[in-house]
Amino acid sequence: MNGERPIRVLIVDDSAVVRHILTECLAKEPDIEVVGTAADPYVARDRILELNPDVLTLDIEMPRMDGLTFLRKLMRFRPMPVLVVSSLAQASCAVALEALEEGAVEALGKPAGPYSVGDLQNTLAAKIRAAAASHMRPRPAAPPTAVAPPPSPARFREPVVVAIGASTGGTEAIAQVMQALPANFPATVITQHIPAGFSQAFAERLNRTCRMEVKEAEDGDAVRTGRALVAPGNFHMLLRRCGANYHVVVKDGPRVCYQRPSVDVLFASVADQAGARALGVILTGMGSDGAAGMLALHNQGAPTIAQDEASCVVFGMPREAIKRGAADKVLPLGAIAPALLRLLAA
Repeated sequence: MNGERPIRVLIVDDSAVVRHILTECLAKEPDIEVVGTAADPYVARDRILELNPDVLTLDIEMPRMDGLTFLRKLMRFRPMPVLVVSSLAQASCAVALEALEEGAVEALGKPAGPYSVGDLQNTLAAKIRAAAASHMRPRPAAPPTAVAPPPSPARFREPVVVAIGASTGGTEAIAQVMQALPANFPATVITQHIPAGFSQAFAERLNRTCRMEVKEAEDGDAVRTGRALVAPGNFHMLLRRCGANYHVVVKDGPRVCYQRPSVDVLFASVADQAGARALGVILTGMGSDGAAGMLALHNQGAPTIAQDEASCVVFGMPREAIKRGAADKVLPLGAIAPALLRLLAA
C-alpha cells in the first residue's frame, strides 16, 4: 500500500494522555509515522483532509460526536483503515465490536487496567501494519437483503470437531460463516486474535445471531454438537479428548507467532486429539499463525479450507497455509459454510 513510505497514522482520542502514549509507542517504529492527533471527530475530519493519513486510530467514547457515529460517516464518505482503541469495559467492548461490523478492521484495548503500556507497545505497531495492509471495501448504503441459509443435511458425521482460526477482519468473517450454519452443526472451536475483554462480547454477539450456541470458552467446557466455543482473549485454547468426548483446556502460556490466543496452538491440539475426525478453516488475518497447525491437520487427514485472497481483509494467514500445502480447498468467504455442510453431511 505504501511502498517505501512510512505508514501515516492519525490518532483520534479525547484523552491527551492516551494520545501521548499511542504516539510514544509508535515513535521507534521506522515504518510508521504519527502525522497528527485529534481530540474529537470534528478536528479529526479536518486533519484527515489536511494530512491524508493511511490509518486512523479511533476512540469510541468522545465528546461532541461519538466514535461509532464518526466511523459510519467516515466509511460512507472517505473509507480508510481504522483501528478502534477502546476501554475494556464490557459496554465499550460491545460498541467496539459494532465498529468492526461498520468497517473498522481491528480493535485494541486502551492502555489501562490489565492492558499495560508494555503489552500495548508489543501489539499496536503490528495492528497498524495489519490495518494498512487491509483491503477496504465500500460499505453498502442499505442493509443487504436477507439471504436464505443454504440447505442443511438432517444429520452430520459424528464425532467431528470443526476448528476455525482468524485475525484481522476475522470477527465479521467468522460471523458470516457461523450465521449460515444450523443449530445441529458439529462441535466447533474458534480462535480469533482478540484482546482480553473483547472475546466475551464477541461470543455473546455470535450467540445472539447464530443458530448454534456460542460462548466464550472456560477451562473444562464440553465440546459438543450444536455448540461453538471462542478462545478467551489473552489465553490459549486447546482441545482434549476423554474417551469418546472432547473438552477444552484454557491456559496461559508464551505467545505463539506473537499471539495469545494462537490459532497454531488450537489447530495443533485438534490435529493431535481428533486427527482425521476434525476439519480446519483458516480465515482472513495478518501473519502466519495457523499455517503450521493447519498443516498438522492436513497431515492427519483432516479436510482443510482456506479463505481466498479476493474475499480476505488481509490475506496473510490463509496465504501462508496455502504456501505450505496445508489447504485442501481455497474458497471465497461466502462459499465456506456451504462447503462445510457438504463435507460433514452424514
